[in-house]
Amino acid sequence: MVRYLARALPAQGWRPRVVAGSLGAPGEPGNAVTFFRGVDDLIPVPYDAAVAAPDPIMASPPMHPSYEDRLGAPDRAFARLGAAECEHLAREWTRILGAGALDGAGLVHLHHLTPAHEAVARLRPDLPVVSHIHGTELLMLDAIEAGAAWPHGEAWAERMRAWALRSRVLVASSAPSAADAARLLALPRERVEVVPNGVELALFDGRRAAPAERARLWRRWLCEEPRGWSPARPDPGSVRYAPADLAPLLHPRATVVAFVGRFTAVKRAALLVRAHARARAGLDAPLPLVLLGGAAGEWEGEHPADAAARSPWGHEVFLAGWRDHAELARALAACDLLAVPSVAERFGQVYVEAMAMRVPPIACDVAAPPTFIDADPASPDRCGWLVAPDDEEGLARALVAAARDPAERALRGENGRRRAVAGFSWEVAARRTAAVYAAALSG
Repeated sequence: MVRYLARALPAQGWRPRVVAGSLGAPGEPGNAVTFFRGVDDLIPVPYDAAVAAPDPIMASPPMHPSYEDRLGAPDRAFARLGAAECEHLAREWTRILGAGALDGAGLVHLHHLTPAHEAVARLRPDLPVVSHIHGTELLMLDAIEAGAAWPHGEAWAERMRAWALRSRVLVASSAPSAADAARLLALPRERVEVVPNGVELALFDGRRAAPAERARLWRRWLCEEPRGWSPARPDPGSVRYAPADLAPLLHPRATVVAFVGRFTAVKRAALLVRAHARARAGLDAPLPLVLLGGAAGEWEGEHPADAAARSPWGHEVFLAGWRDHAELARALAACDLLAVPSVAERFGQVYVEAMAMRVPPIACDVAAPPTFIDADPASPDRCGWLVAPDDEEGLARALVAAARDPAERALRGENGRRRAVAGFSWEVAARRTAAVYAAALSG
């Protein structure tokens, strides 16, 4: 989001300076200079030494903590960090931002509620702050409210509420996300503005791949340059397919389904694999399921590879691994349907990107997706399908309905493309963000 928004804001009269963590050498996906190509004013904060330090959080510069609690990860969860770690992070970010990052700034746009807020308050208490709230911190706050057994959870919730209260404006990506932010941060709902994420329409251009192009892509990604992995061998490329294995993907009557995302519990990737087996049993043509994503070694709950191993239709499930965001459009061009049954999506970027590519999505009828996916079968603007959360049978029925009706998929795909172009470009997002900045400056 920051990458594309920073490129679009100059047309609205703003000159963004991006301060971002960086991990890896140039050319690697976590390297800030590589990732933020096209952003003119960038200050990378290197995390490489921190990752190798005995305690990455207490390094200088420190590894940025996480809102997710993943065993053994260098970016430990905020809710596990005490007051000493919090103060160290605040001092470090005061040092980092105090070395010229705020020079000439008229406003600071902070993503997430972190000790960077404390640093800005120490350096420039006069500077208006816009705080962007994202789904992961809301999930952590939800868990704290529900009594999660983190030693410092409530202390972090109180800090985050204080930082939110000091902010001139808060931003969330959807109305449900804004309502959750207001509830969890104890703020009036009107304090939180809604600015949906955008889509890079020049990249997600709606082009569909011809059969020969699809075949080349899947051969390269799954056979020649694989990045899939399993819990048994969590190294990118440890799951490799032979050309003969791709027969379901290349079948002329196949309906190719994509899952895109991390293998976190809320995404329900394993549930999708089980629903796929139910759906495939009722179809007379292949229903290949390609799982795109899953950062190597990171998963929660049942891994989709394990679910596929138990499925009678596991030979139609393919693990493609993590790819650069710029490559996602090519993958979607080679798919017919998106299915991501996430149960806690505060926005759902990939649904809109799929819509932009004329790929109708299947999502859960909860949180943000129902605000932009029209699933009413009687609506002339219908652009996807919605199912109840954790409804394996309902998800299977949606897969069957979509697979059996290519004309309906095409109609919903065209409607989705129109909706994405009209309301979800980064130009639209930049205009709305510029309006938020103006409101913050006016006090």
